[in-house]
Amino acid sequence: MKRKSKQHHLTPEELKKVQQVELELLIEFDRICRKHAINYSLDGGTLIGAVRHKGFIPWDDDADVVMTRPEYEKFLAVVERELDHGRFYFHEIGRTPGYRWGYAKLRRRDSAFVRLGQEHMPYEQGIFLDIFVADQVPDNYLLRCLCNFHCYVIRKILYSKVGKYASSAFKRPIYWLLNLIPEKAIKRYYRFYVRFRNRKPTQTVKCITFPTSNRYYGYKRKWFEDTMDMAFEGAVLRGSRHYDEYLRFRFGDYMKLPPVEKRKTHAVSKVSFPPEMEQDFLTRGYETYG
Repeated sequence: MKRKSKQHHLTPEELKKVQQVELELLIEFDRICRKHAINYSLDGGTLIGAVRHKGFIPWDDDADVVMTRPEYEKFLAVVERELDHGRFYFHEIGRTPGYRWGYAKLRRRDSAFVRLGQEHMPYEQGIFLDIFVADQVPDNYLLRCLCNFHCYVIRKILYSKVGKYASSAFKRPIYWLLNLIPEKAIKRYYRFYVRFRNRKPTQTVKCITFPTSNRYYGYKRKWFEDTMDMAFEGAVLRGSRHYDEYLRFRFGDYMKLPPVEKRKTHAVSKVSFPPEMEQDFLTRGYETYG
């Protein structure tokens, strides 16, 4: 039986440093995308932060972007050539052994942000930027419901490597059984299903391996295609021109601050930062991110 790791609770100083690294990741991602005319949008809490705070939500410890499948394929074609490998590295389901998420991560070297229950995963886990991919799903609601269930099964099989340790006692045996499916087999099927889903354009899209926020089981494609410049922590990044429609659909009244008890961070067991940023944070970190 795998020994359970202890949760590390981020201090306010650590949270600010996590956000500083994530801003580096966002700026590097944006640099590559602008150079090659690749379209993307800030997503989730990062998009809310851009609109409501002109930067990070003060208690948020992650950063998200989203792009349609064609734009993502363009990004994949150039990322290894363009990336500043001295500071960053890239994880992707088709390129990183043991990586089982259907969305990619751009990570910072010489750092750590290890999610609780994922200590055993066979790859380095630096502070990251999530890069979500919006794939075509059916416009017909009943077909979209079937598609969503199909995506749910794929997601749970991929997650089983983590779930067999990190889930409840009731679910662990199920994940142990799902984890018997070879990684190469489920990844091969995932690639097939991505091709199948994107064989013709639809007006509705979703990330195949990430749950949607409601039972609509998808989002309007235009929300991720029609973008504009947005200010974010003094940088200029890209966000949906339809941010209000999208964020209200997904989160409701996103301009209203949630109660303190719902301002949660991710459960992590380890966090560390690039050595060169420690002194920099002490001298100007609070001024930039306070």
